[in-house]
Parts: sequence; structure tokens; C-alpha cells
Amino acid sequence: MDDAFAAAVVGAGWGMRVLHEALAPRILGYLRTRGAAEPEDLTSEVFLAVLPRLGTVEGGVEGLTALLFSVAHARLVDDLRKRSRRGPTIPYDADTDARATASAEDDAMAAAGTARVQRLLAGLAPDQRDVLSLRLIGDLTVDQIAATLGKTAGAVKQLQRRGLDQLRKAVEAEAIPLQAGPAIGGAR
Repeated sequence: MDDAFAAAVVGAGWGMRVLHEALAPRILGYLRTRGAAEPEDLTSEVFLAVLPRLGTVEGGVEGLTALLFSVAHARLVDDLRKRSRRGPTIPYDADTDARATASAEDDAMAAAGTARVQRLLAGLAPDQRDVLSLRLIGDLTVDQIAATLGKTAGAVKQLQRRGLDQLRKAVEAEAIPLQAGPAIGGAR
């Protein structure tokens, strides 16, 4: 991917395409699980904001990834603030909708299990939710998360540990096993 980054910096379309195909799903997943109203639109906005600045990015692909998630996080915060000022929107109601099939949004939400992930993340403190979303969905390093959120690496590690403990307890309370099959040798 380093070759694609170098090509994109000098304006090669194939390099930009490779970077977008590799990184956009991670950005989209982060925005979707964090409750963005229009995660696809925000993902596009993030790339439109960052791609013209490729020549100023330091740290290669890792630097680009950190910048993309920083911009995504800022756009998400703006989106959430804007929606909180506007008030609630009317949810989709199958009984009043005359369409014969479910909406694409409903299909995507069901397929990805996003609703469950959002519910589990909603049980966390906001800082824990931010850290785990960036770490697990965004696949950022502790240092990248610290830079994105303006925290120390130690604080990020602590928030990650506490958040994972909370998620483990929530999953255990739902009686959903954490692993697919029996443990090897009978131990967990």
C-alpha cells in the first residue's frame, strides 16, 4: 500500500483508488457503529477533505490512516451535535411504508449486525466507546487514538481495558458465548 500512497501523492488515480478501497470500509464501519446519520456520506466527506492534502501527510499510510480517522471523528462529532440541536427524526415504520421490500438501510443494518454493536457500545462511557471504536473498527494504534482524541497513550490503554471489561460483562449477561465452539482441552 506504500506504493499506492506514493502514487496518490503525485496525483495518480490508481493510487487514490487503492487507498480508498483499503481505508474507506474501516472509516465507514467506524462511523456506522458510532451512530452517524449518513455514514456513507460522511465517509465520502472525509476522503474529499483529506485527499487534496495528501502531499502534506507525514508518516506514509499510517499517517494517512490517523489523519482520516481524526477527520472522521471530527465530522462525526459535528453530525451528532447538529442532530442533537435538530431533535429526533421519524424512524422507518413498515406499517405505513407502501414499498414491497425493506429499505436498503434495513437490509444493511440486519446483515452487519450493526444494531447489536451500537447497543453494546451505547452501554459504555463515551470515552471508552470512542477508544474501542477507533481501536477495533478503525484498527488504529494506541498512539494514533491518543493523537486523534487528544489523550495520553496511557489513558487510551486504560479506557480500552475498562471498555473491554464492560463489553465482556454485557455479552456474558446476554448469555451469548464469546467463542464459536468448545474450548480446546476444556479450558477457556
